[in-house]
Amino acid sequence: MNSIFRFSALLAVFFLFSNWNSFAQKNATIAPQIDSVLSNSSPKFNGTILISKNGKSIYSKAVGFADFDKKAPLKMDSQFEIMSNTRQITAVLIMKEVEQGKIDLQVPIRKYLPNLKQSWADSITTHQLLNHTHGIVDLNKPLAFKPGSQFKYGNEGYPFLGLIIESVSNKTYAEMASALFKKLKMNNTFCYSEGNTQNLVTGYMNENNKIEKAENSLITPEKVPSAGIVSTANDLLIWNNNLHKGKILKPETYQLMLQYNILAQHNVFGKEKIGYGYGLRIVDKESPKYYGHTGLGNGFSSVNLYFPVSDVSMIVLENEMNANSDLFYKTGITIKNLLLKSDLFNQKQ
Repeated sequence: MNSIFRFSALLAVFFLFSNWNSFAQKNATIAPQIDSVLSNSSPKFNGTILISKNGKSIYSKAVGFADFDKKAPLKMDSQFEIMSNTRQITAVLIMKEVEQGKIDLQVPIRKYLPNLKQSWADSITTHQLLNHTHGIVDLNKPLAFKPGSQFKYGNEGYPFLGLIIESVSNKTYAEMASALFKKLKMNNTFCYSEGNTQNLVTGYMNENNKIEKAENSLITPEKVPSAGIVSTANDLLIWNNNLHKGKILKPETYQLMLQYNILAQHNVFGKEKIGYGYGLRIVDKESPKYYGHTGLGNGFSSVNLYFPVSDVSMIVLENEMNANSDLFYKTGITIKNLLLKSDLFNQKQ
């Protein structure tokens, strides 16, 4: 009996090792392919890339400079402006207040912002701010459309979400965000301000391969909830591992973030229109399904994607933004397509 037990145990170890070895070998084939993409990218890639499976990194690389003048190299803990990827963080802060009963997503925002002079505060809801169906185009102009009837992506809605967070919590947006980052041990993530840039890398514009430092930050104090978070690839992996695995929000609250009643197109996610939830774009009509967002501006570019079935994250941060809109997110799109053709999503290990 003991010999049979020992044989079974050895057999189990053998199969486990064999499966892991196969997994490692397949992952090893991804690395040179991504390396080739980075080496041959045009315009030249300058940033950090992190691919993970089951919460652990299987590929990470920092390429280029944090500061071109000083020739300071980028590192995996280099801090980037993530621009509109900030919005999923703001959405989570809102949803945490929803869980506490402090926010009703479907009531007019006048309830939380009684001092707003605009009449549309009596019709726009928090839900519509979260999914860009509010219709605000300018504080001093009429709405572009009836709230909830159309999608118009922009920077006008999320600053109000920051104000709502402050109203119901009696704390600043930065205080609420920082407390969450501290809890998650996202130690290199913070809210940008002129007096708080920590080790933020320099952003650059690329026009016909001519590199120039980006001037005049797009991040004003009121726009921080829309585009003002600074983070690293490693910290964003921590974010994904917590957000998408039920460690920040209750399952039912998290599912609200993924529900959508509006469709929108974005080149990183393909040519077809897809769902837009709360600070997340939702690809759920094809396999593998995935969620994520992008960010662009002020010499920075970011892509953060999560594939739930295989527990894969793809994070691409750049401190170089191309002047040619046809080249926005070019390397991120190439790597995403490369991953989709790989065996990464078929592996159970």
